[in-house]
This record gives sequence, C-alpha cells and structure tokens, in this order.
Amino acid sequence: MYAPERQQAILRLARESGRVDVLSLAEEFQVTAETVRRDLKALDRAGLVRRVHGGAIPAGRLDFEPDLAEREGTAADEKDRIVRAALAELPDEGSVVLDAGTTVARLAAEFPLDCGLTVVTHALPVAARLADHPGIDLHLVGGRVRHRTRAAVDAWALRAYGEIRADVAFLGANGYSPDLGLTTPDLAEAAVKRAVIASARRVVLLADSAKYGQEHFARFGALTDVDLLITDSGLSPEDAAAIEAAGTEVVRA
Repeated sequence: MYAPERQQAILRLARESGRVDVLSLAEEFQVTAETVRRDLKALDRAGLVRRVHGGAIPAGRLDFEPDLAEREGTAADEKDRIVRAALAELPDEGSVVLDAGTTVARLAAEFPLDCGLTVVTHALPVAARLADHPGIDLHLVGGRVRHRTRAAVDAWALRAYGEIRADVAFLGANGYSPDLGLTTPDLAEAAVKRAVIASARRVVLLADSAKYGQEHFARFGALTDVDLLITDSGLSPEDAAAIEAAGTEVVRA
C-alpha cells in the first residue's frame, strides 16, 4: 500500500472511531510506528487530523480537550527546548505571571534557585512546582478549579488579575496563528487567559509547533497581543516570518 492510500485509510478510521492510536495503526497496516507517525504528521499538516498523545483525532472537534496527564507527554522534547529558551526571558528582578499549561509548568520547574521574583499564577501544577522555591514570593490566584487543567477560573480569578501589573506573563495556548489568533477549548479558561494578557507589560507565548494553525472553540486574543513566541524548529521559517511580519518576535528553539 502506498503512503497516500494508507493515509486515506487512517483518516477514514479516525472519522469512524473518533480517534486512532499509533500502535494499533502500525499493526493494522504492517508498518513501523515511525511510518504511522509520519502519516499522522502529513494528515495533521493538511488539516485533516489533529495529533494528540499516542495518536490523532479528526480535525474539527473543537471541543476536544485532552486531560493534563495526556498533554504532559505530548511533544516533550519540543517543550524542553522551549523552556530552555524561555529561561532567558525571566527578568533579573520584578514580577511574572505564569499561565496554566504544561509547557509553562515545565518552565516553573526549571526556575534557577538563585532567582528572586514575585510570581503570580492561577494554575495549581505551577504553584506546586514553586511552593518550596527559596527565592520566589508566590501568589496563588483563587477561583473555581477546572479538573481537566487544575487551573482557577471565573470571577475571583478575573478580579485578581485585574488588580496587578506584572513585568512579564508567560502564556499557554491550545492553538495559534496570525489568522485564527489564540484559542483554547473552554470559555472560562479563555477569559482568564485574556486577563493574563492584560495584566503584564510583556507577553511571552510558549507553544510547540504542532499547535500552529489549530483552532479551538474559545478565542482569547490575537497573535499580535503577544510580544514574543517561543516555539520549536517544527515551525517552518516561512510561517515564522509571517508571524514576525505581523509584529510578534519568534524564537524557534
């Protein structure tokens, strides 16, 4: 079977069952897991499926939101490179806001022991990583905690962010592009992310390249609301140039 034929069959299976996984597809088509990953990448680039941990789902399911454990294992190497680049954006002193998201949580875990910053976050995983840091003055924003993301949302969180002005905010997103803007599956999460953007003088988006071109239900801003995008080398130079032409600096780690 040629690759285009196999990819069409994979797409049909994804649409019929709602999800496909790499190992089952490799067994089904008698190819290696790496071959299946290449097929899924090609389908993802064509906008026909969306890659998730261990497999893919059909494109167009804008309400789909993987849980925290599943997102932790997705694009791990890319996220590590993004975090290393993001460490250079930490101010020597002052205040930062850390949004919810697995890449931002990885950044929190890598804060140098000698840094002394005021940190504000509404994300429990982020707060847990910084609670014992000797140099961090940690402020935890409250609200209703969403189980899927372990992040506080609703009026309490929005009010708290409305009262601060931080030096830098590190932001997460489920999807981004110059045309589609910044999106996430949940309206309450989107409202808090919008408040995070407004709470800081400088906004740094940490998002791996697989999220480029993805669109989700709730839009919370334009890509031009971001001063700096830190992503991985999977984002093409042409796409990076288009983003920079619109006014957002790009680092491909």
